[in-house]
Amino acid sequence: MPDKNRTASGVLGGLAGLVGLSAVAGILVAATVTPAIALSGAAASSAITMFDNLPSVLEIEKLMLPSTLVYTDPTNGQEVEWTQFYDQNRSPVSFDEIAPVMYDAILSSEDKNFYKHGGIDLVGTVSAVVDNVRGRDTRGGSSISQQYVKNILVQRCESNAKTDDELRKCYVEATTATGDKGLQRKLQEMRYAIALEQKYSKNEILLGYLNIAGFGGTNYGVDAASRYYFGVAAKDLTVGQAATLAGMVQNPNAYRIDMKGGTTTDKDGNPLNGEADGYKLTKDRQVYVLDRMLADGKITQEQHDAAVAEPITPNIVQPSKGCASTGKGAYFCQYVVSVVKNDPAFGATRDDRLRALRQGGLKIYTTMDPRVQLANEQAISDHTPTSIDGMEFGSTSVSIEASTGRILGIAQNTNFTEDASLAADPNYSSLVYAGDITNGGSIGFPAGSTFKLFTLLDWLEKGKSLNETLNGVNRVFPKMTNSCYGNWVNTSKTKIGNYNNVGGYVGTPMRFTRDSLNSGFLAMAEKLDLCDIAKITEKMGVQTYSFDDQTMVPIKMQYAPEVIGSDNVSPIAMASAYATVANNGIRCEPKAIDKVIDPDGREFAPQKACTQVLDPGIAATAAYALQGVMASGGTGAQGNPFDGTPLIGKTGTHEAWQTWLIESSTKVTTAVWVGNSQGEVPLAKQWYKGTSLNNLRYAINKQIMRAVDDLYGGDKFPQPNQDLIRQVLADLPNVVGMSVDDAKARIEGAGFDVIVGDPVDSSQPEGTVAAQNPAAGKVASGSTVTINPSNGAGVMVPNDVAGKTVSEAISYLRSLGFGNVQPGTCTETQGVKGPGTATGTNPPGGSTVNRNVAISVDYQSEHCKQ
Repeated sequence: MPDKNRTASGVLGGLAGLVGLSAVAGILVAATVTPAIALSGAAASSAITMFDNLPSVLEIEKLMLPSTLVYTDPTNGQEVEWTQFYDQNRSPVSFDEIAPVMYDAILSSEDKNFYKHGGIDLVGTVSAVVDNVRGRDTRGGSSISQQYVKNILVQRCESNAKTDDELRKCYVEATTATGDKGLQRKLQEMRYAIALEQKYSKNEILLGYLNIAGFGGTNYGVDAASRYYFGVAAKDLTVGQAATLAGMVQNPNAYRIDMKGGTTTDKDGNPLNGEADGYKLTKDRQVYVLDRMLADGKITQEQHDAAVAEPITPNIVQPSKGCASTGKGAYFCQYVVSVVKNDPAFGATRDDRLRALRQGGLKIYTTMDPRVQLANEQAISDHTPTSIDGMEFGSTSVSIEASTGRILGIAQNTNFTEDASLAADPNYSSLVYAGDITNGGSIGFPAGSTFKLFTLLDWLEKGKSLNETLNGVNRVFPKMTNSCYGNWVNTSKTKIGNYNNVGGYVGTPMRFTRDSLNSGFLAMAEKLDLCDIAKITEKMGVQTYSFDDQTMVPIKMQYAPEVIGSDNVSPIAMASAYATVANNGIRCEPKAIDKVIDPDGREFAPQKACTQVLDPGIAATAAYALQGVMASGGTGAQGNPFDGTPLIGKTGTHEAWQTWLIESSTKVTTAVWVGNSQGEVPLAKQWYKGTSLNNLRYAINKQIMRAVDDLYGGDKFPQPNQDLIRQVLADLPNVVGMSVDDAKARIEGAGFDVIVGDPVDSSQPEGTVAAQNPAAGKVASGSTVTINPSNGAGVMVPNDVAGKTVSEAISYLRSLGFGNVQPGTCTETQGVKGPGTATGTNPPGGSTVNRNVAISVDYQSEHCKQ
C-alpha cells in the first residue's frame, strides 16, 4: 500500500534509482538479450560500473528437504517410510516428473517470455520499479529467474530462522520491501538472475524454481503441493489443478485451499476463500491463469471452459509428520529423534543437528523390527492402562538384540504428545520412559533387585563361588568397604529388610539370586568393595541421573542400599547390561539407528561399538545363576513363557512402588518396568483387570518374549566356569577352652558366623567353650558354627580303668566322685581267674559327663554270671 510519509529526499532517491535502473536496463537488454550490440557513452559506462559492484555469484544451496525415518520389513527386506520431519514439506522431482501443463500454467501466468529473455523481464521489472517510486511494494514484475533468486534467498534466511516470527520476516523482507530497499532488492535480483542464466540452462532454472517455490503452509515444491492438495503426483496434474497451483505462487498463504474456514476475512469479518465460497479468491486466480494459458495457445477453448466450470475440489492428503503420526510407535520414534538431536554425528551443535533433522533430507534407517515393536505395543496395551486414578502410573518395555545392541521395539502405556496443553493429563506424555535424560528426557527409575546383577558379577570376578555358604539371615550390617569414597558405616544400626519381610537364611549366592534375597546380597557385598561394584556398573554401561546438573553420571555406590537398587537407571541401559551377560560378556552399545544416508548419498551413523567387558566364563556363570530366576520356583517364573527357549532373568522391586522384570534369551533381551512415573503410591493395593499392579510386569514380559522367541529363537547358554561353582572349604579354628567372646571373634575373623548354644556338661571352667559344631578343620566356607559354653559340672571319665579287678575299678571311680558306678557287660575269656578284670567303661574313658551319670565297668572272666 502507498507510503504516505515518504520524504522529498526519499522520492528523489527513488527517482534517481529509477533513472539508474533504466540505464542498467537498457544496457542489460544490449548485453544479455542482444550481446552483439556494442555499448558506448558515459551513461552506459556509469551504469555498468554501478551494476558490476553488486554481488554476482549466488550459490544455489541445497534445498531444505524432509528427513525420513525408515525401517526394514524383515519379511520381505523392503524399506518402509515411517514418518518425516521437516520445516518445508518438499519432494524434489526431475524435469520429466512434472506434467507439461504445469510448465505451461506457470509460464503463462508468471513469465511468458521466459525462453526468450536473458534472465530479466525488463518491462515487468521497470513497471515494478515505477510502482515502488509511487510507494507501492515490489511484489510483482519478476521473471521466473528472478523469482528463483528470491526463493533461494528466502530459503537461505528461513534455514536459520528459529521462530515463526523470524520465518515471516524472511518472507516479508524478500517480497514486500518498498522505497530504496525495494529498488536495491530488484537490482540485486536482476544481477543474480543474469548470473544464473549464464551458468544454468532454462530448463534447469524452471525446474529449480518449481522445486523450491512455496505453495502455502509448509508445502514447498510442486510435487509436494500436488500430493498434499490433490492427492496426485506432479506428473499427473490436470489442467484445472495445474492452474490452481500456478496461481498460488503469487501469494501462497492467501490462495491455499486446505483451510475450510477461509484464509482471510472481508471488511466485515466474514471468512473468505474457504469451503463455503468455493475458495473464491483462489478460483479467481485460477481463472486468470487459465485465461493466460488460452491467450498463449497452451490450451483449447474447450479445455479452458471445462476447467473454469469445474469447482476447486481439494483432496487433502496429510503427509506423515513427526512422531505423533506413528501411533503407538511414537516412543521409539521419539527416542530416535533424541539421538539425532544429541549425537555429534548429526552436527557440531544442537542447532546444527536440529536443522539436519528438519531440513537435511536425511534418510534415517532405524533398528526397529515391526514385529517386535508390535509385540511390545500389544503387551503394554493388553495389560496396562494409560492412567490410574490417584497415582501417576507408568509402564514401558524395550527389546534389544543381544548380539548387536539394536533396539527392536519400545512401547509405553501413555499416549504420545508434545502439546503443552496436555502436559497435566496423566494419559499423555512426551517422555520416553525407556530412555534416559539425554535420549528420551526421562530420569529413569530405581532399579530394585535387577541391580543385584552387578554385585553378582563382582563376586564372580573376585573368583568367589556361587556355592559358597554365607549368612543371609536378615540382620544389621554394620559396615561395608568402599575404597573410592570411604567405608560405609551403618551408624543408625538400620536393618534394611527383605521383600515381604522374610527373615532370610544361611545359603549360597546361587540361591540368593534365585530368591532375590536382599540380606543374602548384602552379605555378599559385605565381603566385597562397593567401589568395585560401581566399576562393574560403569563398564556395563549403566549410569544414574544426577539431580545436581541434570546429566547421566557414573553410579558412585556410596551406600549399602544401592546394592539392592535404590538408584535411578534407564530400562534401555538395564536391558543392555543383561544382554551383555547373554552375549558371552560382549557389550554392544544400544542403538536405534543402523545408518543414515544424506541427499548426496553419503552414508554415516552414530558411533556404537561392541566390546568384551566380561570374561566369557564370568558371563556364563552369571547366566547359570540367572537361569534359576526364570526356572520353576524362581522369582521370575511367572514371566517365563516356558516355550522351550532357555532364558535368564531378574525381578526387581523398589520399596512398594516400582517393579521390574528383565529376561533374555541368547538372542533378545526385554526389560519391563511398571510403577510410579512420579510419586510413591503402593502398587500392591491397586488392581487392573484382576491383577495387582506389582504383578503386571510378568504378563507383559511373558507375552513379549513368547513372540520374540518365536521370531528369533535362542540357544542354550554356555556351561559355567567350574571353578566358580565349586564347593568352597575353609579352615575352621579350634576354640574349645576359649572364652565365649574370644571364640566368637576368632571364628568370625576366619569368615564364619557364630551361634552360641546352651551350656553343656564339661570339665572346662564354667563359661569357657566346651564344644563347637562343626569341629575344627576343613568345613564349608561361610558355615554357621555353634559353640556351647561349659556349665562347670562335667568330670572326665578316666582312661586307666582297664586291667584292674572289677571291684578295684568300681572303688577307683567312686573315689573320683562318680556316685553311680556298677558292673557292666561281662565277656567270657579263658584263663581269667577270679571275679574278672576290667576292660573299660561306658561312657568310655575320656568322656566328660556329669558326676551323677551312671557309669558301668565292662570286664572279662572265665565264668560270667548269667
